[in-house]
Amino acid sequence: MEPHDKEPANLIERNPDGSFTKETLTRAMKALKKRMKLTRLDDESRLGHDAMSKGGNSGIIGVKPPSQYPAEVWQALEQKGRVRIDRNGVIEIVEQPSNPSGS
Repeated sequence: MEPHDKEPANLIERNPDGSFTKETLTRAMKALKKRMKLTRLDDESRLGHDAMSKGGNSGIIGVKPPSQYPAEVWQALEQKGRVRIDRNGVIEIVEQPSNPSGS
């Protein structure tokens, strides 16, 4: 069994020009969205103070990025306008238009 702190060799791939591949950026965004979802669910489950409350909506809009991706991946995603990074390293997902071509 492999330890969790070791990353797979093909997790981070680069193009010949040194930029990250589309697949690498897609995997990073998927990991960030999953972390955001789990963090929000955890926060929502704690909002109620007793057994009869149903919780509420989370106010979390940013999280620390998954550590299996280096900072350069998050900076590349920020340059593409997919995420916003604050000065503390917290990343917020920027909502993309659902239909950029317009209809």
